[in-house]
Amino acid sequence: MQASLFPDQTLSPGSRIKVGCAGWSLPRALWPGFPAAGTHLQRYAARLNAVEINSSFYRPHQEATYARWAASVPDDFRFSVKLPKTITHQRRLADCTGLLDTFLGQVGGLGGRLGCLLVQLPPSLAFDAATVTSFLRALRERHGGPVALEPRHASWFSAPADALLDAWQVGRVLADPVVHEAGRIPGCFAGLVYVRLHGSPRMYYSAYDRAVLDALIIRLELAARSGANVWCLFDNTAEGAAVADALYTLQGLAVR
Repeated sequence: MQASLFPDQTLSPGSRIKVGCAGWSLPRALWPGFPAAGTHLQRYAARLNAVEINSSFYRPHQEATYARWAASVPDDFRFSVKLPKTITHQRRLADCTGLLDTFLGQVGGLGGRLGCLLVQLPPSLAFDAATVTSFLRALRERHGGPVALEPRHASWFSAPADALLDAWQVGRVLADPVVHEAGRIPGCFAGLVYVRLHGSPRMYYSAYDRAVLDALIIRLELAARSGANVWCLFDNTAEGAAVADALYTLQGLAVR
């Protein structure tokens, strides 16, 4: 394996763990637990230390917009940003260097608060070593930070795919609910653990049982103690469960 593109072995386990939601919307019922003043993002960032920007998948944001977001959060807050669907779903990772340049130029507005890039693939996109190699080479020539990839076709959960992603220091996402048995644990590059929780049994709606979150907290702590950078993002946002789940998890981790 090549030398780490993002070494940070001096960090404490707690500082390696980022917990947040997909977006920074706050349910009204939880407003009393957040500052009353400030933008929605500022209030959110007062309690949580990360957020996943999914809107970038659907539409571009200007570099100045990213810069404004970065300027409104604490120093230790980090953003994960999903790659546009033009790259992952329309071009399907092929011949997209121009699109990568445009996207990375935009998210560059986050500066040091850009924590991770999320590459979510369509369920129909099978693993093809040549295409993936070309894409990751282009991406790594432009971006040296953490990259998490969420494949959804069964062919990605294989030794050749694991080896290729590991070689480019790309972590495979653990997405819940799990579709493929091999996806029950994060995979590939051991330096990055990225967990996306969509709600179960009803995706995007269901809150997680506290026993499930307690077990998750232990797994996140163990991953951080092994030296990995750890991300835990809740996407069960449809009825506001994500914020409560994230707060419970962060409190359990005693990160702040």
